[in-house]
Amino acid sequence: MSGTSASLQPPADAVTPVRHPDAPAPGELLGAHYGLCFGCGGEQPHGLHLQARAGEGVSLTAEFTVRPEHQGAPGLAHGGILATALDETLGSLNWLLRTIAVTGRLETDFRRPVPVGTVLHLQAEVTAVAGRKIYSTATGRVGGPEGPVAVRADALFIEVKVDHFIDNGRPEEIQAAMNDPDQVRRARAFEVNP
Repeated sequence: MSGTSASLQPPADAVTPVRHPDAPAPGELLGAHYGLCFGCGGEQPHGLHLQARAGEGVSLTAEFTVRPEHQGAPGLAHGGILATALDETLGSLNWLLRTIAVTGRLETDFRRPVPVGTVLHLQAEVTAVAGRKIYSTATGRVGGPEGPVAVRADALFIEVKVDHFIDNGRPEEIQAAMNDPDQVRRARAFEVNP
């Protein structure tokens, strides 16, 4: 990245991230956090259907295939779709911290076009934690996990409580999620008991 903004630089008192002892094991598929999520949900017909796997430490890998409905210029992935793939990958890191967090800032560099039909290979890691702030970075490569970098991003996520979604989401979707035993189980898995 040519120049990450100051808000994405961890403060001097930031700590090295620590993988939660109950985090998914390295190599384990993380799955969707919500079926209708545009990034990872399997119930979203035009979504990315991004699949992430836990890596070592607080890192992961993910893949998604650019489909015709993801194009901007003819035959090429839309930049917003690529930014979404990076955001979803970075957000998936929170499974490894066992923290509920939302994107506070995302800075993306687009380095090369990504044609329709391409598998984008993503790698991400948490670099630092400072209070409720989680700093992370990701790259997206074409032609394989070691191929040339097509996109990259640095991000700041902010830890929130599950109430953030209950208080701000549309009531119909919140109620549907609360009626889904799997969704309730996922939310409770992240709650911290006093």
